Amino acid sequence: QVQLVEFGGGLVQTGGSLKPPCAASVINSGIIPMAWYRQRSGRQRELVANETVLPYSTNYEDAVKGRFTISRDNIKNTVCLQMNSLKPGDTAVYYCITGTLWGRGTQVTVSS
Repeated sequence: QVQLVEFGGGLVQTGGSLKPPCAASVINSGIIPMAWYRQRSGRQRELVANETVLPYSTNYEDAVKGRFTISRDNIKNTVCLQMNSLKPGDTAVYYCITGTLWGRGTQVTVSS
């Protein structure tokens, strides 16, 4: 059984970057690909980025391409979602999922 712990995020001004949301697998057996979703106010939860394996690659939705980057540390079994050039529209709760296990979410707030 995997426990997925999220941390990071916070408050940042438009155009800036911040400590990225990260997710760490606790008591994990092997490397499991993860995906990142976000839920903005008044909207459904949406996919923003995900990993594929064999070979490893990362994929991004159009809204975040060129601005968000998945960063994985296999030794620490931690995956972060680096965010640059943030916009107010990026304000959301960001969730990581591996398999069917969701993290609790981290708040990212972008002020204008």
